[in-house]
Amino acid sequence: MTSARTAFAPLALAGLLLSACASVVSPPPPMAPPASPPAQTTPQPPPAPSQPPPVSSPATVAFSDLPGWAQEDHLAALKAFQAGCGVSKDPAMIRVCGLARGMNGSDAAAARAFFEANFQPQAVGQKEGGDDGLLTAYFAPQYQARMSRNAEFSAPVRRLPDDLVVLDLGPFEPALIGKKVTGHVEGKTFVPYPDRAEIEAVPTDKPLAWMRPEELFFLQIQGSGVLVLPDGRRVKAVFAGTNGRPFVGVASPMRDKGLLPDNNTSGDAIRTWLAEHRGPEADAIMRLNPRYVFFKMAEDDGKEPLGSAGVSLPPGRAIAVDPSRHAYGALYWLDASAPALAGAFPAYRRLAVALDTGGAIKGEVRADLYMGTGPEAGAEAGRVRHVLRLYRLVPKP
Repeated sequence: MTSARTAFAPLALAGLLLSACASVVSPPPPMAPPASPPAQTTPQPPPAPSQPPPVSSPATVAFSDLPGWAQEDHLAALKAFQAGCGVSKDPAMIRVCGLARGMNGSDAAAARAFFEANFQPQAVGQKEGGDDGLLTAYFAPQYQARMSRNAEFSAPVRRLPDDLVVLDLGPFEPALIGKKVTGHVEGKTFVPYPDRAEIEAVPTDKPLAWMRPEELFFLQIQGSGVLVLPDGRRVKAVFAGTNGRPFVGVASPMRDKGLLPDNNTSGDAIRTWLAEHRGPEADAIMRLNPRYVFFKMAEDDGKEPLGSAGVSLPPGRAIAVDPSRHAYGALYWLDASAPALAGAFPAYRRLAVALDTGGAIKGEVRADLYMGTGPEAGAEAGRVRHVLRLYRLVPKP
């Protein structure tokens, strides 16, 4: 979620663990004296040199083979692509982006013709048709908040602590370029930042606002949202940083503990349970997720939140991806079906632009679909857990 997942979120980069940068190589053991050869020997051919495993090329498919392509709203997809493609660093995508942004006043037929003329779909994954992955979804929530604490609004919205340091490891070891760790200094030692339970155990004297505990928990999962105050004022709670701890979902533990049924671990079901068990019982569940998100306040301009790529997220057309596997501004076809949660839409088949990332979004065939702002978007997002086939639309030469 930031972004919407990191600055929104969703969503939020997972903390990295610093491993040893060098290894010690032990000297080989002394060689034993050669044994006497047998009386008769048969010459043996030298062992064949080891070969690296073959690398599979992406499977190219036709647009007509994309499930749901003919039923797509190509004009809506074109508008989303026009809004987000400018963040791409790929020269071929930059060229196609310029063509798209010159298509003012296009209709659905022209939009479809543009995609088919300028792109070639490729299955993401090694198998023909792509590997099965996972589609989830997120949203920008709207929650009630107070400027003073009471029994119901007891969870402080915390600003980024002054002692929190994000350390870039690249200058210390070339192999770690792009890797960062979050922590703070204790004496002369840099140590990991405290987890959720430790942070919540320390009172804060400068909260940005007060929220219901379970709603603050979900605000942290989504990465940002809108807070509505009793006098009607609306302010944005914007992602400011995390404690660097990994994100751990609570749906599976709640299911395993028998707190929720297998097919109803949606966001609404989790939030309802936490509200009904507010106090030590709910706190214990929320603290299973050690990741903690800090916020800053901004004026509510009524616009959709920014993703990690720095542009507003078009509802239903933006996805959070693993940035180590996918580039911002890239275009994808989602073929998601077989939902795991009750009440979900049966399938999501559409074009979407990679504009965000999130702490739980890891892997090649993995995407988190941004649904929009408010309770309706949240209800839909909370039920998305679908088997995903992912296709990258690659610009033609």
